[in-house]
Amino acid sequence: MHDQPFFALSSYHVGMALIGAGIIAAFWLPRFLSGREPAASALLILFGIAIYWILPDVAKALDPRAAPKFWELASELAVIVALFGTGIRIDDLSNYRRWRPTIRLLAIAMPLTIAAVAFMGLTFAGMTLAGAILLGAVLAPTDPVLAGEVQVGPPTEGEEQPVRFALTTEAGLNDGLAFPFVYLGLLVGTTGFSAAMLGEWLLLDVVYRILVGCIGGAVVGWLLARILFVIPRGNVLADTASGVLAIAGVLLCYGATELVEGYGFIACFVAGIVLRRFEASHEFHGKLHSFNEAIELALTALLLILIGGTFPLLFGELDWAHAGIAIGLLFIVRPLAGWLSMVGTDLPSQDRLVVAFYGVRGIGSIYYLAYATSHLELVNEGQLWATIALTILLSTVVHGFTAGPVVDYIVRRQRGRRA
Repeated sequence: MHDQPFFALSSYHVGMALIGAGIIAAFWLPRFLSGREPAASALLILFGIAIYWILPDVAKALDPRAAPKFWELASELAVIVALFGTGIRIDDLSNYRRWRPTIRLLAIAMPLTIAAVAFMGLTFAGMTLAGAILLGAVLAPTDPVLAGEVQVGPPTEGEEQPVRFALTTEAGLNDGLAFPFVYLGLLVGTTGFSAAMLGEWLLLDVVYRILVGCIGGAVVGWLLARILFVIPRGNVLADTASGVLAIAGVLLCYGATELVEGYGFIACFVAGIVLRRFEASHEFHGKLHSFNEAIELALTALLLILIGGTFPLLFGELDWAHAGIAIGLLFIVRPLAGWLSMVGTDLPSQDRLVVAFYGVRGIGSIYYLAYATSHLELVNEGQLWATIALTILLSTVVHGFTAGPVVDYIVRRQRGRRA
């Protein structure tokens, strides 16, 4: 019992203490510089990097190249909780014109981004076709949690300014819509490119899985709404239930949809939207959102500080070509593709520029690459992880520290025009 020294300083417990202290500091320190809600994502990653230098053995145990399944499962949970919460945020679906920027971002900007990143991977980094497609797909989705500064407000508050609405709904849907391209990369890597493979991919991975994801989310959202607000009459669950039902609804929706081979990411977002339509002014929506938001922020904070701890390991694999891809995506590809997709909308030019630029990358990219590396042996896996790591770090720094003030300016300018 007492063979070891009384103060043994277990690295496991030291790691827990450092992670907890880092998360607290990341949310606390920015308040000395700004009166707004702090953008803590970049600090969480930087504190994670600092933990690596203190406890390198703990960081090595979490190396995503050696333990992709951990990152797949952990990031998967964070993303589905965030997507459900994003769906709950949407107050108004009545105006189709408000969805035009979102549709264009998904139908034009996202495929352009995937194609451009894949092209850079093939030409600049000498990647295989499968690896280049995967890199484009992995970097395509924007993050529903880290983009919180530019998203609409909680349910019933009505903060649905067009820029916020476009970025919120884009982040809610493109996590699921990037999945077909991940499957395309995996298929090219295993069977090669052929007309038969392409036809099967379009039928199953594009049409069927997306359709089932939408239907599954709508069905689960409707059933959950009936349970919460309708049955039994006079003693509905929403009057007394806690937000723990958010997690229950997320797990039910995601698991059931994935069982029938639909996209669970799409289903969770759709379920949140459908649930939000029932008893739209009921205070339960606000409680559900608050509980869900607390869980998604906690999961994301933990993941960011842990992934930050692995960055020094990954950056050893980074070369100038892959660093150029990360920088090119954030500062050239996404802004240009986003701007082109906004042509023809009624958004003012400044609003278009903000929508085009603020495509925050984060947890979704971690999930997709972990999923891909769990299903296919990639020859340049380490460089892919290093590219993702640099992209997330740059995105959280550049987007995280500038998004709030920029979007606040856009909102104030719009209110000034109305006045």
